[in-house]
Amino acid sequence: MSSGQIQRLTTLARSLILAGLMLGVGTLAICKEWVSGIVWPEPAVIDPGPVGGPPSDAVVLFDGKDLSQWDGGDKWVVENGIVSPRGGDIRTKDSFGDCQLHLEWASPEMVVGTSQQRGNSGVFLGNQYEVQILDSYDNKTYFDGQAAALYKTKPPLVNACRKPGEWQTYDIIYNAPRFNEHGTIVKPGYLTVLHNGVLVQNHTEILGETAYEFPPILKPHERAPIRLQFHGNPVKYRNIWLREIPEPDPVRPE
Repeated sequence: MSSGQIQRLTTLARSLILAGLMLGVGTLAICKEWVSGIVWPEPAVIDPGPVGGPPSDAVVLFDGKDLSQWDGGDKWVVENGIVSPRGGDIRTKDSFGDCQLHLEWASPEMVVGTSQQRGNSGVFLGNQYEVQILDSYDNKTYFDGQAAALYKTKPPLVNACRKPGEWQTYDIIYNAPRFNEHGTIVKPGYLTVLHNGVLVQNHTEILGETAYEFPPILKPHERAPIRLQFHGNPVKYRNIWLREIPEPDPVRPE
C-alpha cells in the first residue's frame, strides 16, 4: 500500500469518527428524560443502629431486661440478657401487620433427643403462621418441620443451622394476607426468611394456619400478636425487635 493510500484511509477514518461523535451529540441534544408523574413522599431518615439492630424506628420487644412487651411471660425466666421458656407460649401485647422481625435464638448446647424433640420452639407471625425453631444441626426430621421451615408448608431452601448452643438469627419479612369484609382472601400473604444471613424462604406464600394435626386453613384476620412457642425444650432468646413496614402513599397523575 502506497503512502498516498495510507493517507487517504487515515483521512477517511478520521471523518467517520468525527461523524459518529457529531451523531452522538445530536442524539443527546434531542433526548428527553421520561418522568412518571408520580409524586413520591420523601423516605424517612432513620438511624440503622448497630449491626443486628435495633434501628431507630424499631419496636423493641425484648432488650434483655424484662418481658413487659409480652403477655404470658410469668413462666419464662429473664437472666443475663437472655429469656428462656419454662412453660406456656408468650404473645406480644400489641398486634402487628406487615413487619420486619429480628430475633436471636440458641438451642441447648447439650444435645438431648432427636428429630422434633431437640431444641424445638417456634415464632408465629399473625399469631398462627409458624417459622420453625429447631436444632437442625446434624439432626434429621421431616423437611417441612426443620429449622426455618414455614411449618408443614415449605422446607427451607438450605439448612443454615449453627451448632447446638451457638446463637442464631432470624430476619423475617412478613406480608400479611388481606381479606375483604366477607372474609374472602383478596391478596395472599408471604414470608421471607433469612437464617444466619442466608435466604431460606423466598417470598413463600402463606397457605393458612400452620398446625401439626391438620392442613393449612386460612382464617380471616387483621393485625395480630407475634407469638413465641414453648415446646418443652429450653431454647434461649435475645435481641428481639420489629419494624412495621410503611406503605408510601404517592400522588398519582390523573
